[in-house]
Amino acid sequence: MNLLDRVDNRQALLELTPQEDEALCAEIREFLVESVSKTGGHLASNLGAVELTVALHKVFDPYYDRIVFDVGHQSYVHKLLTGRREGFATLRQYGGMAGFPRPNESDADAFVGGHASNSVSAALGMARARTLAGEKYSVIAVIGDGALTGGLAYEGLNDAGQSREPLIIVLNDNGMSIQPNVGGMAKFLARQRLKPSYFSFKRLYHTITGKIPGGRAVDRFSHRVKTWMKNALIGSNMFDEMGFIYLGPVDGHDVERLTYLLKQARNLARPVLIHVSTTKGRGYCYAEENPDEYHGVSAFDIESGASGGSGGETFSSAFGKTMCAMASEDHRICAITAAMEQGTGLADFASSFPKRFFDVGIAEGHAVTMASGLAKQGMIPVVAVYSTFLQRAYDMMIHDTAIAKLHVVFALDRAGLVGADGETHHGAFDVCYLRTVPYMKVFSPASTEELRKTLHHAVYGVDGPVAVRYPRGGDDGYRDCILEDTVLREGTDITIVTYGNMVGEALRAAALLKKDGISAEIVKLWQIAPLNCDIVAESTKKTGCMIVLEECFHRGCVGQELLSCMAQDGTLPAKMKLMNLGTEFVTHGKVPQLRHACGIDAEGVYQTAKELLEFEKGTT
Repeated sequence: MNLLDRVDNRQALLELTPQEDEALCAEIREFLVESVSKTGGHLASNLGAVELTVALHKVFDPYYDRIVFDVGHQSYVHKLLTGRREGFATLRQYGGMAGFPRPNESDADAFVGGHASNSVSAALGMARARTLAGEKYSVIAVIGDGALTGGLAYEGLNDAGQSREPLIIVLNDNGMSIQPNVGGMAKFLARQRLKPSYFSFKRLYHTITGKIPGGRAVDRFSHRVKTWMKNALIGSNMFDEMGFIYLGPVDGHDVERLTYLLKQARNLARPVLIHVSTTKGRGYCYAEENPDEYHGVSAFDIESGASGGSGGETFSSAFGKTMCAMASEDHRICAITAAMEQGTGLADFASSFPKRFFDVGIAEGHAVTMASGLAKQGMIPVVAVYSTFLQRAYDMMIHDTAIAKLHVVFALDRAGLVGADGETHHGAFDVCYLRTVPYMKVFSPASTEELRKTLHHAVYGVDGPVAVRYPRGGDDGYRDCILEDTVLREGTDITIVTYGNMVGEALRAAALLKKDGISAEIVKLWQIAPLNCDIVAESTKKTGCMIVLEECFHRGCVGQELLSCMAQDGTLPAKMKLMNLGTEFVTHGKVPQLRHACGIDAEGVYQTAKELLEFEKGTT
C-alpha cells in the first residue's frame, strides 16, 4: 500500500516520519499530474504548493481551524487530503468536484475561492469573529505573490497587521520578489528569527508584559526601539512596517521546516507573515519550464506535455490580431490587461508594441482608472479583461470613465458561460451592470468577423465609454458579419430575439421548429445598450409571440428592458417568454451541458416556443 492510500485521515498524516512526508509529496505530485492530464485543471500552482499544504494539514485541523486559500488555484492538495480523492475523476465536470474551494462541497473549505486577493480580508473577519465569540481556533490565509498585485490584498494586510489578532498569513512566493532585504546582516537576522530560542523568548516576553501593570506600554516601547535599531542596521520590509511578525523567507518544499515554522507562528498569537519560496510546477518538467502555460490546462499527454487543443481561430485570437493591425497604423492605441496577457490574446501586441502594452497585474480597478487617464490625455486605451473580473471595477467605470464621457474601450472576453471554472468565472453579470452605466455603449458581436469590425467601430465610430463583449472559444453556428440590429431570419409564427453567442442556438431552434411547420423569425441585436426596441416591436406585430434568449442573469437583462419599452409603447405581444440563466448562480461543467440545464439551448427554445404557441392556439 502506498502512502497516499494510507493517509485517509489527518491522524494518519500526523504519524508520518519526515522521510515519509517527502515520499508522500512525490506521490501527490504523481497523482495530480495523472489526474489533471485527464480532466484538465489548474496544475502548475498545485504542484508548487504540495509541501506547504501537507505542512498546513500537519499543524492545523482544516475542519476546526480555518485555512483560507486565495483564489483557490492551489487547493487541489487540500482537497486530496480532506477525503476527496475520488472526486478528482470528475474535477470541474458537470455534477462533479469544483476546481476551487467551495464550503458547500466540504466543511474543510473555509471560504469561497475564485477571484484573487480576498483571503487576508476574509481571514481577518474570521479571526475577529473567533475572538468575539471567545473561541480558540487558528485562522490562516494562504496568498500567492500574484494576488498581492491586487489592491484588496493590501487593504486587508494594512488592517490585519495593526489588529493584534492571532492570524497567520502564508505568502507563497513562486516568482515575484517582495522587497527583498540584501546583505549579510539581513541574512543573519533572518536566521536568528527562525531559531527556537527566538520564539521561546518572544512568547515569554509577551506573557510577562501582558501581566504586569503598564506592561502593554513597555511592550509597545520596546517594539519601537527594536524596530528603530533594526531599520538603522539593515532596513525593513513592508510587512514589518504593517505590524506583522515577519518570518522567512523559508524553503517552501521542506515539510519539516514549514511544520516547525507554522507551529511557532501559531504560538506567537499575533499577526504573523511567513514568507515561503516555492517553485511553480515543481515535479513535472513541462510545468516547471512553462508555468504560465500549465497554470490552467485542458487534458494533455503526460509524456509529451501536448494538449489536445481544438485549434482554429477564437474570439480572443481575433481580438489580438485586430488590435495589432490597428496599433500598427495608429500610435494612440494602447492595450491594458490585468494579468491576462495570454488569455486575452494580447501576447503578440505585447511583443510588437511593448511601450503601449500595460499589464497591471490583478488590479482591474487600477486598469480602468489608468485607462481613463490615458484617454483624458488623447490616447485610445483598450482594456482587455475577462467579464467576471471587470465586476471589480464597476465604481471606476462610473466615477473615472463615464462621468467625464472618456473614450475608453472595454474588451470583455469570456462573456456568458465559460464552463469548468463555474460560478465565480461565468461572465453572467456584464449585460446587467454595463447597461446601467450612463453613456456606455455595449456591443455584442456574434462571430469572430463581427468582432473584428465591431472593435474597429468601437475605437473609431463612437465617442465616450464603449464595451465589446464576446464569448470564450470560436464561432458556433453563425459566421456572417452584420453590424446592425437585424432580422436574421424571416418568420410568421414567433419572434426569437437574441444576440452574441446565443445566435447559433436560436438558428438551431428555428431549424427544429421548421420541421414542425412553425415559422420562427430571428431578430439579432448587435448593440444592446442603448437598446433599439423598434425592430423587435415591428417583428412581434407580425408574429404576436416573442422569446428573448440571453446567456446572462435575469435581473437587468435585455429582455426586461424590451418588455418595459414595449409596455410603455403599447406594443407588447400576446405571448412572451424571457429565457436566460435565471436568478441563481450556475455551477461548473461544459457549456452545452450548462445551457441545457438552464433550458437555453436549441432544444429548450424549441420546447418553449411550442408551449407558447400551443397555449395561444388553445385560447383562440
